[in-house]
Amino acid sequence: MRHAETVTFGGSALDRAAEMRGDAQAIEAAMEEATARAILIWRGKPLIARTRPAELMRVALTHPVCRDADLDTAVFLGREDGAARFALDLSKWEPADLDPSQLGGFLDPTEQHHPAFAEDEVFAELRRVMTWLTPRDAELAATAKAIFGWHDSHRFCAKCGTASDMTQAGWQRICPSCGAHHFPRTDPVVIMLITHGNSVLMGRSPGWPDGMYSLIAGFVEPGETLEAAVRREVFEEAGIRVGAVEYLSSQPWPFPASLMFGCKGTATSRDITIDPAEIEDAIWVSREEMLAIFAGEHANILPARKGAIAHFLLENWLADTLD
Repeated sequence: MRHAETVTFGGSALDRAAEMRGDAQAIEAAMEEATARAILIWRGKPLIARTRPAELMRVALTHPVCRDADLDTAVFLGREDGAARFALDLSKWEPADLDPSQLGGFLDPTEQHHPAFAEDEVFAELRRVMTWLTPRDAELAATAKAIFGWHDSHRFCAKCGTASDMTQAGWQRICPSCGAHHFPRTDPVVIMLITHGNSVLMGRSPGWPDGMYSLIAGFVEPGETLEAAVRREVFEEAGIRVGAVEYLSSQPWPFPASLMFGCKGTATSRDITIDPAEIEDAIWVSREEMLAIFAGEHANILPARKGAIAHFLLENWLADTLD
């Protein structure tokens, strides 16, 4: 697919400088460079400047706010135009007016303001602001969020249960007891543009906002190809058999740690039989209806969320640019 890497979180060509991760002296020297900057993350939310166009903040490591973070747990993200970029976790800081009940929703609308920054410089939910950012800002933010999320959920050795230690500039954990090495986890997920004639298959999960439908998606199982996963998931969730399957594009999706494989498939039947344990509803939507949905003119269905690969695939389907 010619437009594959224009998907959100893709195509920025960040120099990750992976060869530096195991060189503690090189990492220490990089942190002391005058051009080194940190991406700040608070409970999964990146620090952005809300001015339009919005910008992911890059903070000097000498900034006073960095004292609220443990520099020993800084993650080396790579080099941007030759300058070192790190990620720092400020999750221990707690805003005075914090209402925990407002956090962690499907689309968290809250913003947190640290007194060390200007009023329009806030921590914001990445899922909500991802389309505001440049491809480079989006990649840096997604990488930082995903890595810290992995550290939060993998603090103990999966082999023996001992608390593990961060190494390799944040890209590995080692167990001090059994010596097991652990690496950042990414879960493969297939998301499918399944068509039959002039229509595309859409579904919705329980708990989604009213009117929200998306493409069918599901995790790839061990020992399974992407093509087999597409056919299995569509049949399990909607009772639809799928013939030919092709790969289109991928998208890192740090909510919390997936890599979405966008595929297209041709249905061999139209009769839908949903599994209520998997999804709440599934429907066929014609190209004409989808144009109305994208224009916000459909009475019952909302357009797919901008920034998500579902929107990207549907948009290219409508434009006949899936090749």
